[in-house]
Amino acid sequence: MSDSIQADRRQILRLLAVTTAAAGAAALSPPALAAKCDTDGTPLQFTPKTAPDPNPQDNDIAKYPKCPYCAMDRKQYHHSRHLVHYQDDLVDGTCSLHCAAISLALNLDRGPKAIYAADFGAKADPKPLVNVDAATYLIGSKLPGVMTAQSKVAFGSKADAEAAKAKEGGELGDFDAALKAAYQSMANDTLMIRKKRAEKRGASAKPVTKTKKRPAGTRGSQPG
Repeated sequence: MSDSIQADRRQILRLLAVTTAAAGAAALSPPALAAKCDTDGTPLQFTPKTAPDPNPQDNDIAKYPKCPYCAMDRKQYHHSRHLVHYQDDLVDGTCSLHCAAISLALNLDRGPKAIYAADFGAKADPKPLVNVDAATYLIGSKLPGVMTAQSKVAFGSKADAEAAKAKEGGELGDFDAALKAAYQSMANDTLMIRKKRAEKRGASAKPVTKTKKRPAGTRGSQPG
C-alpha cells in the first residue's frame, strides 16, 4: 500500500469513524474507556489478539477462523471475508467489510499495511483474497449482504464486477467508496443485527413442549 494511499485512507477513517463511533463510545463502561494500549488509543479489549504475522493472507481461514467482532465462521463466509494487516503485523480476520470497518475504526492509530477482500468473482472455494487497492466493489446490488442490508461485494476483476452489475444492479466503486458506505449504513445495520440476534435468543429460550406418548397397544378415540 503506497504512502499516499495510506495517508488518505487514514484521514478518511478518522473523519468517518469518529462520527460512527461517538454514539457507541457512550455505551462503553468507564473501565473499558480507561484501559488503553500503551502505544496508542486503542481500548485493550479491541487490540487484535493474534500473534504478529508478516504474511496473514497465506492460509488465512485456518489462522483466523472466526471473526473477532461477531464470531461468525470465516470459512462459511469465505465469499465476503476481509483481512486487515496492520503495520505492526497484528491482524484482524473478519467475516465482512462491516466488521473490517469496525476494526479500522477502533484501531485509528494502527495504520493498515494492507487490506484484503475475498474475490467474489472467483470460482474457487474458498474464494481467494485480493488486495483491496486492486479490487472493484459492487455496492447496493441485489446480491445478499453479510452483516448489512446493503451489500458491498469485492471483485478482483473489473470486468467481473461490471458483469455482476449488469445482472444484479448497484454501483461500482473502489474500496474507499465501499468503506464509506459501510460506515454510513452502520447504524441501521447494527440495529438490524441486534434485532435478529435478540429474536434468535428468544426462540432458543422458549421451552420445548413434549407430546405425551400413549401406552403401547392403545388407539386414540374413534367415533362410534
